[in-house]
Amino acid sequence: MAEEALYFGFLVSYAQGMHLLAEASSEYGYELPMVAIAKIWREGCIIRAALLEDIAQAYQEEPHLKHLLLAPSFVAKVQSCVASTRSLLSYSISNGISLPALSTTLLYFECFTSRRMPTNMIQAQRDYFGSHTYERTDREGTFHTKWSKI
Repeated sequence: MAEEALYFGFLVSYAQGMHLLAEASSEYGYELPMVAIAKIWREGCIIRAALLEDIAQAYQEEPHLKHLLLAPSFVAKVQSCVASTRSLLSYSISNGISLPALSTTLLYFECFTSRRMPTNMIQAQRDYFGSHTYERTDREGTFHTKWSKI
């Protein structure tokens, strides 16, 4: 279980890092060669993880890949170990064992794969304290509530 959770952490962390590079490349016009980056890291950096070859392959197969977590080969890898990660974190939380890096990695993954986020609660709080309005999930538009009447 721990080995699969660690692998999950590697997968998602690399995916997040590559995504940040791709976003910066897009925003600032860097035109970063994602395949080359993975290969350079594999051959010369302290990282040298075999997983970087899989990353390079994913970008070779789909050069404009939006996120590694969307690559079919990575979907299968993540699905094979996410349950172990949840189990290990559940055990660690129940026993007062802090695993901050793995916890935030799972949270990143959950946010990435969720259709709904808890931001609706944040919007409601902002509206309550400052009349900033909010959006609803059940209908289009922007709303404001007179919270003192509820």
